[in-house]
Amino acid sequence: MSASSGGVAIGVLHQERSAPPARPVRLSLSPPDFVGRDGLLAEIRTRFTLGGGPPRLVTLTGLGGMGKTSAAVEYAHRHLDDYGLVWQIAAEDQATASAGFADLARLLGVRSPVDHADPVAQAHAALAARTDRWLLLLDNVTDADCVRDLLPPAGPGDVLLTTRFGDWPGTVKIEVPVLDDDVAVDFLLARTGDGDSRAAAAIAEFLGALPLALAQAAAYVSTTGLSLGEYLLRLRARRSDLLRRGRLWGYAMSVASTWQLAFQRLRDDAPAAVALLRIAAHCAPESVPATLLFTAADDRLLADIDEVGGIAEQVEPLLVDDFAVEDAISALRRFSLVGRPSGGAVSVHRLVQAVTIDEIPEDERAGWRAVTAALVERALPDDPDRRDNWPRFARLLPHALAALELASPATRRTVAYLASSGNYHTARIVQQQIYADSSDRLGAEHMETLAARADLATWTGRGGDPIQARDLFDAVVSVLRRVVGDEHPATLSARTWLADWTGQAGNGRRARDLAVELLPVVRRVLGDEHPDTLQTWWDVGFWTGAAGNPAAARDLYDQFLPAMEVVNGAEYPHTLTARNQRARWVGEAGDPETARELSAELLPIFERVSGPEHQDVLWVRSNLAWWAGEAGDAAAARDCYAELLPICERAVGAEYLITLVVRANFAWWTGMAGDPAMARDLTAALLPDRRRLYGDEHPDTVKELANLAHWTGLAGDPDLARDLYAEVVEIRKRRDVPS
Repeated sequence: MSASSGGVAIGVLHQERSAPPARPVRLSLSPPDFVGRDGLLAEIRTRFTLGGGPPRLVTLTGLGGMGKTSAAVEYAHRHLDDYGLVWQIAAEDQATASAGFADLARLLGVRSPVDHADPVAQAHAALAARTDRWLLLLDNVTDADCVRDLLPPAGPGDVLLTTRFGDWPGTVKIEVPVLDDDVAVDFLLARTGDGDSRAAAAIAEFLGALPLALAQAAAYVSTTGLSLGEYLLRLRARRSDLLRRGRLWGYAMSVASTWQLAFQRLRDDAPAAVALLRIAAHCAPESVPATLLFTAADDRLLADIDEVGGIAEQVEPLLVDDFAVEDAISALRRFSLVGRPSGGAVSVHRLVQAVTIDEIPEDERAGWRAVTAALVERALPDDPDRRDNWPRFARLLPHALAALELASPATRRTVAYLASSGNYHTARIVQQQIYADSSDRLGAEHMETLAARADLATWTGRGGDPIQARDLFDAVVSVLRRVVGDEHPATLSARTWLADWTGQAGNGRRARDLAVELLPVVRRVLGDEHPDTLQTWWDVGFWTGAAGNPAAARDLYDQFLPAMEVVNGAEYPHTLTARNQRARWVGEAGDPETARELSAELLPIFERVSGPEHQDVLWVRSNLAWWAGEAGDAAAARDCYAELLPICERAVGAEYLITLVVRANFAWWTGMAGDPAMARDLTAALLPDRRRLYGDEHPDTVKELANLAHWTGLAGDPDLARDLYAEVVEIRKRRDVPS
């Protein structure tokens, strides 16, 4: 009976087999609105053309929602004519993949409707026997182990595989990036019919140019009738809700839901990876130095984290075991939730950060923010003025700005690093935020707010706006005098800096007078070695020299420099700057050779302490070039400035003071070396920038105008030179600008 049944069954199977179609194709429809991926499709083609095999394998990896499947399907549609067979199989689990291979095997005539053989092996055998090229798409593969038995071992074909799993050999892997910003904006505008490019750009930035998120946003706008501007406002206010809304053609999952399976798997299998992801979610999207954050742990940090209820046990494994951090990164990488690790750092897409934060229970969110801030704060170096600490500050900077409270001492330490390393522009931006936060929390006249305002004035001035710095200090002094009195240390400090910035804003005589008036007060109240006393003494010396008495300035520097070297150290940047300025007064007092020697002696020290392109080093090089000219070698001075100018423009920008000074000095020594026409042209090009940045009547602007008159005359136009000199005289009469 059983043999007869078996024979009948075999006969039935044989009868129901059918000849394979001439061109078997199973492929999703070409994705609508497919944009911005021509480079990716070309890379797939190149890999298949130049790859090994056969069969040749290409894997598209990346975060969920990156458009891997869309790219694979679009590639298949564009190259249908290159293949005799194209077959797409959903491979997210073994059962679904097996069913897909069974369909292919039946279509190829090697499998019957009732068949107990392995359909994968049957399909592989049929593919190996084909003589034409074929393309197999294995979509949404979970990991390499799951797909190993699904890959055809032979045959003249290509296998295009999409997966979130990131651990593939580099020879077969292509990491799918987000869309370019301009492509993302154009997509939103075209898909919605809304012409608001500014709102589209803001949405694209908020969504991190993730294709799924952009498509979801466009679908929501199109179906609800919202404008892009209205969607942007709602996105900022109700991000979590919007990331769950917006029905997409051909895609069943929203942004918020597309990563839920990965999150659940991690919670079950790798809880330390969840902890790492939650901490990274509170950092900046830039490369998060995970190993640096956790290797900075000590007993004090562990104690601080223990105070955050319910979180310590999730984080502590990462703090005490280096392998735990590496294992957590590997677990996140398996789902492409983080970018490719490099040097112990990982990057996290901003939407993964957003959804991760939204997934944290409400009562734990403040705790995770606090833990992240504690890790970042502990990882920051203590001394922002030490140059060998700057690379570490640089790595942690975006995460400090993202994770730390503005009132945190670590934030102020970060600003001090920015300023010490010469990045005054960014220091000013962050300090403005600190000042606004302090004013909102404590009021405009609180001492902490006034200190923040004084720091803002300092970084404003050093960032190239001495007039605004002077005005800010003037306002601070007025409030401090009223609130705490004329001789309070805070008032004296602000008065010291008011004197300095008054001079830098163009009124050197007033600066000298303010400093002379203040010096005996600070010496009596604070003592000769207090930093504010030394600064005031410095200002008396500097503005005395600037007002025309360099010998007296030199002698004043000789008085306070020994105390400064004792208090700060001989190679502290502030001390070195004072020594550099003393060299200037030595030269201007009539000894350019000694000034040149002093500058040459200082240059290697500055370069070692601050780096070759720090502003302080640029000033020393400028002074060294100047004294070479004053010592009689105008051509050498000209050549030194010609070499220095592009360095200044690259290191600090075209409009910073040192760059303007170098441009002026280059023009001067070009003329002194025998080319007055070129000196005239260089000065004429500089003068509009001086006027725009400092005003028509600033002493440096007037000086450039006088230089222009000088070189214009020597270049052969005495009439124009006369008119320019007349303008200089008129300004000096009107403003009493010193010569």
